[in-house]
Amino acid sequence: MQWRGQKKSKNVEDRRGVSGRQAATGGGIVAIIILLISVFTGRDLSGLLMLFDQPATVQTQAPDQRGPRPDDDLAEMVSVVLASTEDIWTRIFQEQNSQYRPPGLVLFDNATSSGCGHASSAIGPFYCPADEKVYIDLAFCEELKTRFRAPGEFAVAYVIGHEVGHHIQHLMGITDQVHQMRGRLPEKEYNKLSVKLELQADFLAGVWGYYAKNTDLRLDNDDLRDALNAANAIGDDRIQMEAQGYVVPDAFTHGTSEQRMKWFRMGFESGDLSLGDFNQIE
Repeated sequence: MQWRGQKKSKNVEDRRGVSGRQAATGGGIVAIIILLISVFTGRDLSGLLMLFDQPATVQTQAPDQRGPRPDDDLAEMVSVVLASTEDIWTRIFQEQNSQYRPPGLVLFDNATSSGCGHASSAIGPFYCPADEKVYIDLAFCEELKTRFRAPGEFAVAYVIGHEVGHHIQHLMGITDQVHQMRGRLPEKEYNKLSVKLELQADFLAGVWGYYAKNTDLRLDNDDLRDALNAANAIGDDRIQMEAQGYVVPDAFTHGTSEQRMKWFRMGFESGDLSLGDFNQIE
């Protein structure tokens, strides 16, 4: 991926090096409890954060005085990737006689506030539909390389593309339709819908990659390899096996390694949005 010297996004909010004291701590405590339950049960309880953590939770923040950071290069790359998604999805939406509204992207250290409540680096990169922003602590990129053994710049780009894919789902109304089923379906059935959301987001990340191949990013087979390696590393089955020594398919929320690789590759090699229809995802 040839990203150096390329256009950067104007929709990046850099909160790195921002210190603060949580003025309303209740939501943060609840978020930690929910995270721990998720880890030990293998269940996706992130939706509960919307019930307990509201945007009213505030922080008193003041920028630290600092010079260059070791992750500044990585922050620039993320900004370039986001700009690429903006250009490509704007064009795709225009071809469908629609207008694309790009998401924001927030870089933060350790924890910050979001439209979905308290945001912690412990939960990894995520998209918040309430404020239409992607949140990422860049320390995750090092974790992706070391803990998940998924190195390569495009492994990080795949993660950004995946979260932007969730934004596309939000704009299309798919996210709301799925979330409305929470509580109406047995947990096992709702988890299947959650998996579909994640796999479709992988597919949408692949569609972006398909079009990015013919831009100044010059994506190639090495980039595809890095993305597939990352998708393989963060499959539910692999994470569960490494964490607890066995797999619980009914608790899957993101899809198996094989599924995640399959849907990203399909988008990357075809660029055909019709192949990623939500009802066809499995």
